[in-house]
Amino acid sequence: MSVTTDMKRNEQIKKDFKEKMDYDELLNCMRCGFCLPSCPTYIETKGNEAASPRGRIALMKAVVDGKMEPDEDFEAQLSLCLGCRACEPACPSGVKYGHLLEQALDILQTKKKYSPPVKMFRSLIFNQLFPHQSRMRGLNGLLWFYQNSGVQKVARATKMTGIVGKHLSTMERVLPSIASPKQLKNRPSHVEAEGVVKKKVAFFSGCLMDTMFMETNDSTLYLLKKANCDVVIPQTQNCCGALHAHSGEMDTAKELAKKNIVAFEEGEFDHIVSNAGGCGAVLVDYGHILKDEPKWKQRAEAFSAKVKDISEILLDVGLPEMELDPQIITYQDSCHLRNVQGTFSAPRKLLQSIKGTQFMEMKDADQCCGSAGTYNIIEQEMSMQILDHKMAKVDEVKAATIVTANPGCLLQMKLGVEREGKQKTMKAVHIVDLLAEAVKYKEKQLQKV
Repeated sequence: MSVTTDMKRNEQIKKDFKEKMDYDELLNCMRCGFCLPSCPTYIETKGNEAASPRGRIALMKAVVDGKMEPDEDFEAQLSLCLGCRACEPACPSGVKYGHLLEQALDILQTKKKYSPPVKMFRSLIFNQLFPHQSRMRGLNGLLWFYQNSGVQKVARATKMTGIVGKHLSTMERVLPSIASPKQLKNRPSHVEAEGVVKKKVAFFSGCLMDTMFMETNDSTLYLLKKANCDVVIPQTQNCCGALHAHSGEMDTAKELAKKNIVAFEEGEFDHIVSNAGGCGAVLVDYGHILKDEPKWKQRAEAFSAKVKDISEILLDVGLPEMELDPQIITYQDSCHLRNVQGTFSAPRKLLQSIKGTQFMEMKDADQCCGSAGTYNIIEQEMSMQILDHKMAKVDEVKAATIVTANPGCLLQMKLGVEREGKQKTMKAVHIVDLLAEAVKYKEKQLQKV
C-alpha cells in the first residue's frame, strides 16, 4: 500500500470513527481502573495500559478526536483483545466495552485492504460457509470422511498433520468425533416432554453445535425431555452471527439476526434455549445489534428477552437424580455466558447435585481460557500463554473432569489437556454431556435394584 493510499485510508477511518462510534459510551469510561484486574491481556502483558479495556477505550477516543492515527499499532491492540467482556461486570459506570470494540472492528475491517488469499479466506468463512447450514453440513461430511475412512490414521502415522504447523496439528487431535451425513439428515424438529409438560421451549441448535457438536445437541434435547420440557427446533434458523459480530462483519451479523428472529416468531414458547455461551451472548444482543433499524428493533428485543442458557432452564424445572463414579469436577466459565448473560451459579449448582462426585472451584475460573472464537488461531502466543496459566489452576484442584459451557472453550480446554499429555487422567466435557451421562448412570443404578 502506497503512503498516499495509506493516508487516505486513515483519513476515512478517522471520519468513520467520528461518525459511527458511540462517543457518549466512550466518555462513560471514568478511567477508574476497576477493569484492570479482570482483563486477561492486561495481566499477561504485566500491566501494559494499552492492553487494558480503559487503555483501548482511550485509544478509540483518541482516534475519534483526531489525536491519533488508526495505524497498525492501534489495530494490533484491538486485535489482541479477547473480547471476553469481563471488564463489563467490573465497571461501576456500566460501560458496554464489547459494543465499542465491535463498532471499532467493524469500521477497521470495512476499510482494511487484505491480500487476495486472506480476502478469499474471509469471504469463504464469513459469507460462503457459516451463513449456510447445508454447506456447514457438507464440510462436516468431509471431516467425517477424514476421521472414518482411514485418512486420519495415515495422516497422523506419517505426521502429515504437521504440515499445518504444531499448533493446528494439536488442535486436529482434539476435534470431536464427527457425526455422519446420514445422522445429520435425521435431525428432529420437535421433542416431546417425558411427563407432564412444565415448559414449552424453542431450541437454538446453532451451526457448529448441530454439526461438529451434534452429540452435545442430542444431550441437550435428552435433558430437556427428562426435565419435562416440550421442545420445538425451528428448521429455518441459521448461524447466530457471533463470529461475524466479533470479526468486523456486522452487516452479515445483522442479516443472520433477522433470519433467526423470523424463524423463532413462528411459534409460541416460554424461552429460546441456547447451549453455547458464545451463541447465547449474541442472541441476547440482537436488540442492540438492530437498535438503529426501526422495523426490527422491537422484534429483536422481544426475541432477546426470551433467550436463556440451558443450565438456567434445567435448574428451574429440575432434573432426575444424577450420579457418577467418584471424581473431582471443576468448572471453567464461558466468558460470554457469565459476563453478557449473567449466568454463573446455575451450572455450578447443577454440577454440585451430581452424587458421587466432588465439585472443586478453581481459582480464576471466571477468567478467559484464551479460546475467544478464532483468537487461539490468530493470536496463538497470547492464547497459549493464557491456556497454560489456566491449566495450572486446574492442576491445583486436582480435577479429573473440566466442565465448560461453550464449544470454543471445550476445544481450548481439550487442547490444554493434550498439551500437558494428561489424556489418560483428565478430560474436558460440555456440561450437558456430563449431566446427560449422570442421569443415564443413575437410571441404570436404579434398574439394578
